[in-house]
Amino acid sequence: MDALFRKSDRLLANTSMEIIREKMGEIHWNTRLISIMGAKGVGKSTLIRQYLKQNYKPLDRSILYCSADTVDFSTRTLVDLAEEFVIRGGELLVIDEIHKYKSGTSDWSREIKEIYELYPQLRMIVSGSSLLRLREGDADLSRRAIKYTMYGLSFREALRFYHGLSFPKWSLEDILAHPYDLWQMVSSKCKPVALFKEYLEKGYYPFLLEGEGDYYTKIEQVVNYIIETELPRICKVDVANVRKLQALIALICSEVPFELNANKLAAALEIGRDTVVEYLKYLGDAKVLNLLYSDKKKIGKLSKPDKVYLENPNILYALAPTHVEIGTLRETFAVGCLSESHSVEYGKAQGDFKVDSRYTFEIGGRSKDFSQIAGLKDSYIFADDWDIPDGAKLPLWMLGFLY
Repeated sequence: MDALFRKSDRLLANTSMEIIREKMGEIHWNTRLISIMGAKGVGKSTLIRQYLKQNYKPLDRSILYCSADTVDFSTRTLVDLAEEFVIRGGELLVIDEIHKYKSGTSDWSREIKEIYELYPQLRMIVSGSSLLRLREGDADLSRRAIKYTMYGLSFREALRFYHGLSFPKWSLEDILAHPYDLWQMVSSKCKPVALFKEYLEKGYYPFLLEGEGDYYTKIEQVVNYIIETELPRICKVDVANVRKLQALIALICSEVPFELNANKLAAALEIGRDTVVEYLKYLGDAKVLNLLYSDKKKIGKLSKPDKVYLENPNILYALAPTHVEIGTLRETFAVGCLSESHSVEYGKAQGDFKVDSRYTFEIGGRSKDFSQIAGLKDSYIFADDWDIPDGAKLPLWMLGFLY
């Protein structure tokens, strides 16, 4: 236990407090059990360590931060750790990378449930892959834990992280109703169109702060880690099919947004059609892809998506640098921003996207007109090289203020 405390002390001491994401203020940290899930690289571990460093004194033995992927858990269980920690007066136990516990088995959920029931005075924070489910067999944590999901940096957050420019979040309703107010506020401090182009290439992942030189390499590593390690470990994907998953990503990268023909794709990969659909859903849950359906109400286990996007524009630049088509880039950004807190459907009949079953959005450039959405109520154009709002035609970067 003393060795774990020393590791925890060093990790907290080395955690920078220079920039703290606003997610910090959105989490109810005093809840008995919190789960923070998200894709690798979006900053979950940093946020948790910042919370501990901000709210507890150095060498405070009432808290313990540890990662489930260390050798410390090769000879001990989570229950054993919690028991010893509570005996020593522990009050807050943080288990990071929970999905790596015991080679990714669901033991972690059963043990967390047992700890929750044995030690009502103990608070816990667990974090892990966005692929994890709180409901694992008979260990249903969904009724006990408050779950939070972390995403990469929005355009608004990137302006603060990389340029020191702070702006509040805007709801979609406020953006649509008062776009000129948002434009005036932002344009008075910077040239948003120019900075937006920078963000589309680099800026979604906070590790850009560690240096630009290997930024795309790190994104590739994130995607490969998800495919090679997380999917086999958490979703029980056959290791023999890892290369087929990589080929699937390569095919999607070569033609995104990818209008899916599941049978054709299955033939190309030499796997079953249902397996293709299943793998796409895993990649969607892992935040590598965004899957769009024309009617979310009719989605079934084997329903194929109508359109497939990479999760964010930076992945597009990292994995398909020779296939970055401007129309794809625009739509990838829009889908990513909107999906964080809104329902987005493929606009099969009119418009690119149907949002919250109410709004119709067409995504384009300066020359985009209303011919494709003429006469539709609550319809808007978002244009990426459009500087100032003009009626229902708005700058695309404004969607980057949704979170």
